Amino acid sequence: MDTNRELLERLWSPDSELVLSPEAEHEMRTEDYVLEMPQSGERIAGRNRMRAMQQEYPNPPSIQILRITGSGDNFVILGRSDYGGDVYYVANVVEFRDGRIARETRIYGAPFDPPAWRAKYATSPPQ
Repeated sequence: MDTNRELLERLWSPDSELVLSPEAEHEMRTEDYVLEMPQSGERIAGRNRMRAMQQEYPNPPSIQILRITGSGDNFVILGRSDYGGDVYYVANVVEFRDGRIARETRIYGAPFDPPAWRAKYATSPPQ
């Protein structure tokens, strides 16, 4: 199995919450780690800044991992985050360097009702 995939699966067990301690998660990132969230225009540079942000996070969401896909140094994690009733789907693009997470780009999308005209083509995805 791909070592980077194993690292992600240790961090985020499919169908469950965060598995590793915050300290272990911190060690999985490069010193010059970068998190970008295009929708809010935020960029957190450095694993220490990321850890500090996590420590101050007021109400962390409940997270369900739906799928991890990719190989080598590039992966995408698809998840569902519940912020106490406000639900968002998350596509997290994860880039590795030398066996550690170097960059993440997180894209968030709120669920919405599908248009009626598409009903004859679509079904609901499995839960």
